[in-house]
Amino acid sequence: QVQLVESGGGLVQPGGSLRLSCAASGFTFSSYAMNWYRQAPGKERELVAAITRAGGITNYADSVKGRFTISRDNAKNTVYLQMNSLKPEDTAVYYCKARDRGVVYWGQGTQVTVSS
Repeated sequence: QVQLVESGGGLVQPGGSLRLSCAASGFTFSSYAMNWYRQAPGKERELVAAITRAGGITNYADSVKGRFTISRDNAKNTVYLQMNSLKPEDTAVYYCKARDRGVVYWGQGTQVTVSS
């Protein structure tokens, strides 16, 4: 059974940090590129960060460059999103996605709220 389980979300003040984790099971994690997406209320889901299978290449949305870092540990079947200098506009449900050619798996999401 394929599972992607996000954790680490919560309420944080502006300027604070959170580290999201996405634990994978039921498929060969190291064969899949991994993405983090987010969806704010009333907005479309958007790509935040991406990482290749071995972790050698990463890409970020312009809105998070320099503040967020995506990484992965293939030995632990886990992808991370370190989020620093958080802003209220980062408030959203954050999802991880695994993709390998035409195969895509999504997690259930974790809420991140940035508010004072």
